Amino acid sequence: MIAWRHGVRKQVPSRVSLGTEIHLRKADPMKNLPAVLASALLLVAAPVLPAQTSPAHRYPFNDPSLPAAQRIGNLLSLMTTDEKIDCLGTQTGVPRLGVPNIGASEGIHGVVQREPRFGRQPVPTTQFPQPPGVGASWDPDLVRRAAGVEGYEARYITQTPRYNRQILMLWGPQSDLDRDPRWGRSEEVYGEDPFLNGTMAVAFIHGLQGDNPKYWQAAALLKHFLANENENNRNSSSSNFDQRLFWEYYSVPFRMGFLEGGARAVMASYNAWNGTAMAVNPILRSIVIDKWGVDVISSDGGAVRLLVNPRHLFPNQEAAVVACLRAGINQYLDQYRDQLHQALKDGSITEADLDNALRRKFRIEIKLGLLDPPASVPWTKIHETGDLPAPWNTDRDRSISEKLALESIVLLKNQNNFLPLDKSKIKSIAVIGPLANIVHWDWYGGTPPYAITPLEGIQTEAGPGVKVNFAAYDTPDGEDAALKAASESDVAVVVIGNNPTCGDEAHAWYSTPSEGGGITLPCTVPSDGREGRDRESIDLAQEQIVKQVMVKNPHTVLMLIASFPFAINWSEAHVPAILTMAQSSQDEGTALAKVLFGDDNPGGHLVRTWPKSAAQLPPSMDYNIRDGYTYMYFKGEPLYPFGYGLSYTTFKLANLRTSSPALAANGSLNVAVDVTNIGSRAGDEVVQLYVRHPHSEVERPREELEGFERVRLGPGQTRTVEIPLPASRLAYWDEKSQAFRVEAEPVTVMIGDSSANLPLATTIRVR
Repeated sequence: MIAWRHGVRKQVPSRVSLGTEIHLRKADPMKNLPAVLASALLLVAAPVLPAQTSPAHRYPFNDPSLPAAQRIGNLLSLMTTDEKIDCLGTQTGVPRLGVPNIGASEGIHGVVQREPRFGRQPVPTTQFPQPPGVGASWDPDLVRRAAGVEGYEARYITQTPRYNRQILMLWGPQSDLDRDPRWGRSEEVYGEDPFLNGTMAVAFIHGLQGDNPKYWQAAALLKHFLANENENNRNSSSSNFDQRLFWEYYSVPFRMGFLEGGARAVMASYNAWNGTAMAVNPILRSIVIDKWGVDVISSDGGAVRLLVNPRHLFPNQEAAVVACLRAGINQYLDQYRDQLHQALKDGSITEADLDNALRRKFRIEIKLGLLDPPASVPWTKIHETGDLPAPWNTDRDRSISEKLALESIVLLKNQNNFLPLDKSKIKSIAVIGPLANIVHWDWYGGTPPYAITPLEGIQTEAGPGVKVNFAAYDTPDGEDAALKAASESDVAVVVIGNNPTCGDEAHAWYSTPSEGGGITLPCTVPSDGREGRDRESIDLAQEQIVKQVMVKNPHTVLMLIASFPFAINWSEAHVPAILTMAQSSQDEGTALAKVLFGDDNPGGHLVRTWPKSAAQLPPSMDYNIRDGYTYMYFKGEPLYPFGYGLSYTTFKLANLRTSSPALAANGSLNVAVDVTNIGSRAGDEVVQLYVRHPHSEVERPREELEGFERVRLGPGQTRTVEIPLPASRLAYWDEKSQAFRVEAEPVTVMIGDSSANLPLATTIRVR
């Protein structure tokens, strides 16, 4: 099976600040970790030189007092043609000149260093929930802190010589939008709303790159630009939609990530937009580079050859490589070296073309401080030289991981306050299901330092006074054991969900290359999905387990560990309590158990519309969301609406007001509301602000999220929440003028706790 099994949490020394230099003992904490397969996209390149081997101002490009353009010009003048071409891959180092390599790693919810290469061991790193779970926190500040953990761990690994790897460009955040819950990679994105996704992307980038005014801790590379939301036939498909949807929906998280977050790298997607493949689309230069100031544009893995076959846009690989270079690609994840050498010989390109591509790329080297004297760069002090633990073994990293896991949990149903369970009144609890004693990793997850399964979390949290009866329910004998456990227990907890690496059994944490590594098998469960495979169904076959357990014990809790929305209509109608959480968190079991027994109050909210049936969705290749996608245009009644989430306490929203009744087209106002916890438990409410344009001269969404804040309140406590609303968020894209336009109109402002529950409303006049 594909799993983190039986994680054991150990005590570690006290908290270490993100800005503190840490020194780590030489003992190898990974020596007992299993070997797993190598990532096809992470290439080993020139090692980062130790600080003492890079004397200040060895060359003019080492002088930080000089303008960046002058420094890069000097570096290019010293490089050979071979070195320049080499630097257009994932390698950016020039060992002969003492230029370190930036390197790369996947990093959408944790640094990925799981595979051995050339005999190297995997490196454990903090693993957060999948991005839909991160989004479900509705907590940008916590997302920023989690990304700070990632960036810090990437610096530590890069600058600790024994790891011999460079990973200062992390491939994340995934800034696409989850238009369709059948998309196989929707497990990689924050949700379906452009403002929510953009806000989370900005927070992630800020945390990853750090808050130093001059240098970055690590570099973010956003992916995949643009509208990369189908897996089936993605190598030849086209995502077709108009300019308004480009500017108002699909590009929003990317634009926010670049202009507000400060990211300067992106990966072009496999698909085409309106018939033009993204790897050679003119908007890479006209918009991404020229308007948004992006420096690095990477092809996706193997995407260049796909332009030859199956797209048949170019006669051979050389022509495709040259076309990508001219379009703005300056990082190839494909065969390109021989082709660029040949293109230089036959005159298809000049060395000036190489220089122009590398000028943008080397700006990232400067932002990371890799060309500067190491003593002037604060991040170079992060390395292993002393007696403190590795960062992923510190209280700091683990506390942020656990908090994000807790905040990601969504309470979907709690009939008659069935939850939380009272340990003093329960003598036995059955923990049942194929996901009860397993933590699945996904294709973009790394190796965690520990992983707590739901069973382990419940055993720990329940304590010695409660008997825990476990049955996996994954065999016929297991089914009999599960039903017996349910009938003999006071409460049953059923843990079910999807397999994020369906069909790829070689990718188990404990597998080795000799155990069949590299074999990809077909997914056999229709509702499972992953990269390269869209979901065939949104029905959950494992819901049958819940039905059978409920016959034996009606006091049942459903724990749905899910990468995607599921049409769990029967469970919603019959099961007393339902919790859901995204896959692949190292603290999965701890978080679920704390919520189950009331040591923590769930406050997560959904980031996607959960349909009752796939029949409520348009065809999967219909990228015109106005036809019925997302909460903005969904037709019919969903099972659970976007923004939905319950709590163990009750909140009251009152006294909606704005700082001004009118809003200038270039201005901003504040929307305020009083939030009161009228229940008996402390808890978190997510205050959500939506707008409606009832008199717009163009078609607008039914409602649009334009602000939110997660707020924690004790029993009886009231707090005023103020959410800024700039007029720019109310604009639409005017295709005639090719610019955003703010209409003079009355706009309805609404406040609530989900897109379907907006009890407070007022009208402002935009002028």
